[in-house]
Amino acid sequence: MARKKLETLTEQMYYVLLALRKERHGYAVMQAISALTDGRVGVGAGTLYALLERFEKDGLIRFTRMEENRKYYQITEAGDQALQAEYQRIRRQAADLERVLKEEEEA
Repeated sequence: MARKKLETLTEQMYYVLLALRKERHGYAVMQAISALTDGRVGVGAGTLYALLERFEKDGLIRFTRMEENRKYYQITEAGDQALQAEYQRIRRQAADLERVLKEEEEA
């Protein structure tokens, strides 16, 4: 069965959208992700620019301006909805684990 388009986000996709809640250019996105995750998550330039192109095509981010040869982007309402949906999915997964662990403790 084929996966729906962006039904789930990879960790890198999630953090790119999260970083673009504030207008940023590509290199600033990479820095923001590294800072936010204390270096745990890295996004290489090739991956980042492929994601930016895909997200813009899919309407999840929008190009805002060009300054000093840098393209700036920001998340759209559709992108924010995708980010929120992924957040809720992750919360449900965590709740499932907590429920199983509690059941194991009580057994």
